[in-house]
Amino acid sequence: MKYTYSIGRRKTATAQIRLFAGKGESTVNDRPLKDYISRTDLVSLVHTPFKVAGAGEHHFSVIVRGSGESAQAQAIAHGIARALVINDESCKTALREQGLLTRDARKVERKKPGLHKARKAIQWSKR
Repeated sequence: MKYTYSIGRRKTATAQIRLFAGKGESTVNDRPLKDYISRTDLVSLVHTPFKVAGAGEHHFSVIVRGSGESAQAQAIAHGIARALVINDESCKTALREQGLLTRDARKVERKKPGLHKARKAIQWSKR
């Protein structure tokens, strides 16, 4: 079957998307989407690019690695939005307005030596 390939990222999560035209079952890591992502708000987040773009019938196959459930769902949505733009350039402005094409590059800051956490230090007193 012919598909559109794209990659979506969020934090340390990376989602490789294969977007197929037509009806079918959407899978994530060879499991149905509803089984892999348990929270209903995250399932609706994954489907938002289709709603915003007004795309017809599509299903997808995803390989996702890294981070947690929420970041993985956001990475999947990012990848789906990119794949929809590859298929149809006319939906790019609608997806851009909703922020679905923007890569959220925020990551956890590393711990620095001499500090408790990334920025938390011991209390300092001048005298």
